[in-house]
Amino acid sequence: MAKAATLMIQGTASDVGKSILTAALCRILVQDGWQTAPFKSQNMSLNSYVTFDGKEIGRAQGVQADACRILATTDMNPILLKPKQDMVAQVIVHGKPYSDLDARTYRESYLPKAEAIVKDALGRLRSEYEIVVLEGAGSPAEVNLKDRDIVNMRLAGWADAPVLLVADIDRGGVFASIVGTLEILTPEERDRVKGFIINKFRGDVSLLKPGLDWLEEKTGKPVLGVIPYLPQLGIEDEDSASLDSKRMQKRAQSAPEKAKDQLDVAVIRLPRLSNFTDFDPLQEEKDVHFRYITHLSDWGDPDVVLIPGSKNTMDDLRHLNESGLAARIKAFALSENGWVTGICAGYQMLGVRLLDPQGHESDHPELEGMGLLPTETVFTPDKRTVQVQGSSSLFADDADAGRMFEIDGYEIHMGRTRFLEDVVMPFQIRAYINDEAIASDHVLHGDGAAVEQGRVWGTYVHGILHNDDFRRAWLNRIRKMKGLTPVDGGLRFKERREAAFNRLADHVRSHLDMQRVYEMMKVSQPCQREDVIE
Repeated sequence: MAKAATLMIQGTASDVGKSILTAALCRILVQDGWQTAPFKSQNMSLNSYVTFDGKEIGRAQGVQADACRILATTDMNPILLKPKQDMVAQVIVHGKPYSDLDARTYRESYLPKAEAIVKDALGRLRSEYEIVVLEGAGSPAEVNLKDRDIVNMRLAGWADAPVLLVADIDRGGVFASIVGTLEILTPEERDRVKGFIINKFRGDVSLLKPGLDWLEEKTGKPVLGVIPYLPQLGIEDEDSASLDSKRMQKRAQSAPEKAKDQLDVAVIRLPRLSNFTDFDPLQEEKDVHFRYITHLSDWGDPDVVLIPGSKNTMDDLRHLNESGLAARIKAFALSENGWVTGICAGYQMLGVRLLDPQGHESDHPELEGMGLLPTETVFTPDKRTVQVQGSSSLFADDADAGRMFEIDGYEIHMGRTRFLEDVVMPFQIRAYINDEAIASDHVLHGDGAAVEQGRVWGTYVHGILHNDDFRRAWLNRIRKMKGLTPVDGGLRFKERREAAFNRLADHVRSHLDMQRVYEMMKVSQPCQREDVIE
């Protein structure tokens, strides 16, 4: 059987848009009739995606698989690094925790083993699909890392992949970054770079043309596209680096003030924040003014406070205690009738205590929680990673008593939570694989806790707010309590996300020379394929 064609996206630096451009190319190729899969050998991110079989990969590769309209597998991201402390990361291999390693140990002891894992995963994808789009990491010009590289140019060589080098013009110095990167590469690596993409352009492209002409003459390589900046993309970001970038942009652009009929919804910006995509739908709701709280001085006058997931719950809880935010959240919930929600680590922090006797999360065997939920969490070495589906009647309107909202999402956590007294468990869920329940989890079981008539609640289900009907019912309950008119209908986030993939693909296709991209991959263009249906 012939191996799949390959194409690789590398960047002059981190956060130049590699992940989003890879997703765009995946959707373009699928639109053109090609069976396509994404691949990133090693990803460092706190934003995870749980595959259909309960394994953990980088969020970006899950999103790219969605763009390909296929199920994500660990072959698409065989190695995931999740930073835990300074210079220490949890190494996840094919979706399961392998070990916590410091940077030196990982580089000197593990990387030699990783090469075979990466090659095997890529080989399986190339035997199952027609085209594999590879994404690099950081920059290929990191001279101190090149001898054991498994993510950039050595990987391109193993895959025999033509490389498109992406540079972000929005950060400045775009021509220097491209030329400088090429200068550091070896002659063989430079030959593998077949062209450039200049990303996030704002302005009149004709004014850029003299620079483009110079670049092509200087390097002998074509500029395949200048991609204009696309606002309000509607597709999840890779990690907190992009989150920080968004926050800086909003500050520079003077984000609009809260409107009179909007809810002020604030998320606590934990130092080790993970899976912040849980809150993406809230940023799209017209009746929500969405923001992050990093310091006590950011508190303002929120209607709702959300505590997100964390890669290190114990250390982030200590941070909240020491910064005064924990006490402020507790007072907000108890004294001011505030609405507080915790997801995963946030759910654990809302409990009475957290126990880590074996030091799985930190060197603190016990910490006092905020005491807003009657729960106790013990951290264990086994991580639960699973997709879930189920229902909830929480926030069903009085006129619609008995209504059950269908929900789905995923769990990623090492803590096990028990109840210290009777409590409402607002969600009934079961794990599933391809719509079939895992045998040990077949029976519906309760998840989460809710008190104070639902003002304070928590859950282990990431993505709970991606469920449109449940999210709208929750927001409308808050609106009623605040004396605001409920909103009918509202955002259909999952439908909007699918439309966003097509919008992104159309945008990139219209500014990228796809004919030359196809030529580089040595595959037929859509009009030349007999099996493509018009």
